[in-house]
Amino acid sequence: MDVKLKRVYEAAEPADGYRILVDRLWPRGLSKERAALDLWLKEVSPSPELRKRWHQGNEPWQHYADEYREELKTNPAVQTLLGLLAEHSGVSLLYGAADPEHNHARVLLSHLEALGDLEALGDLEALGHPGGLAN
Repeated sequence: MDVKLKRVYEAAEPADGYRILVDRLWPRGLSKERAALDLWLKEVSPSPELRKRWHQGNEPWQHYADEYREELKTNPAVQTLLGLLAEHSGVSLLYGAADPEHNHARVLLSHLEALGDLEALGDLEALGHPGGLAN
């Protein structure tokens, strides 16, 4: 399983695999054609409240990342994403943020990795998601 992060403004490439935009808002100035998405999964992004606090500059990075990790623990869109990862051999999680180190997509990827072996996505209950894909 190859899961990588990529800025949505970068050109699409065959090596990207299945391209999933994980931003809540559509990236400024980007056409749908140029984005070349397979899916826009905005539900897996940070809540509007958390996103607004972060963009206002009132939230230290670590606090923001910790709060987002807490949101992900109960976010049903994580199950959807895990299912998509299981279906596709390569996936790119796309984000619009300019900072490649301090963005929600990096937190999301670390959360997915912390759930367990991304190669073993068939058993989602073992990864802490009761009911697997059925829920």
